[in-house]
Amino acid sequence: MTDAAMMDAPDPAAQLARLRAIMHRLRAPGGCPWDAEQSHASLIPNLIEEAYETVDTIQRGDFAHLREELGDLLLQVVFHSELAEEAGHFNLDDVAREISDKLIRRHPHVFGQSDAASSDAVLQQWDQIKREEKGASEQPYLHGIGHGLPALLRAAKLQKKAAKVGFDWPEESGVLAKIREELDELQHAIAAGDPAAIVEETGDLLFSIVNLTRFRRFDPELVMFGANAKFEQRFGVMEQLLQSAGLALEAASLEQMEAAWQQAKAQLKASL
Repeated sequence: MTDAAMMDAPDPAAQLARLRAIMHRLRAPGGCPWDAEQSHASLIPNLIEEAYETVDTIQRGDFAHLREELGDLLLQVVFHSELAEEAGHFNLDDVAREISDKLIRRHPHVFGQSDAASSDAVLQQWDQIKREEKGASEQPYLHGIGHGLPALLRAAKLQKKAAKVGFDWPEESGVLAKIREELDELQHAIAAGDPAAIVEETGDLLFSIVNLTRFRRFDPELVMFGANAKFEQRFGVMEQLLQSAGLALEAASLEQMEAAWQQAKAQLKASL
């Protein structure tokens, strides 16, 4: 595709080819120095950032920017595919072919003769097919749960898979009791002044809280995402209140910040 064609491709079906051509041009001699220097490893932060920025727009219901963020995320797929093609490994067509084949294989209730009438049945069938594909029948049951996932999300996936074979609390009360138990153990570790035990018990407490989110069918990453957003918003209002009182953050005492924090909390609740 020529540079002129890249600039103007009105046919919707040609847009993906246009994007691939632009990426190829950026990486080619005489293209963009920054793009030419990138590798799979160097792009990891960009890939993670774009995924989370997409999540942010979805969480905020910001459809005006969702298309843009999905485009940024798609660029990462195209970029990695371009790098792989240059190295002779695979190209974007191979990526699309593989995911298409996988979707057909793992949906035999749609494209084959299998019968899966509920979401739970579909997920159970998907997991069984996945284990057979990966030759995981001889591996430990929890083998292959994404080591590259954020820790909270991986904890939920480990717990969810363990629950499929019955290793789970029968009722939510058991989960809550476990959280209280882990909190007590953390307090004992703190009282004993044992740094290693404090780290371990903090991890156990977090793991138990993830179990509660899973039990409630919440995504722990999204739960934490919401908590972060709430803290950021309240802190911003607190800062404004302090400034209105003639106080800079750096000059305010903890008591003054706490008072402004409570005022911010009440103000935000009243605006709902």
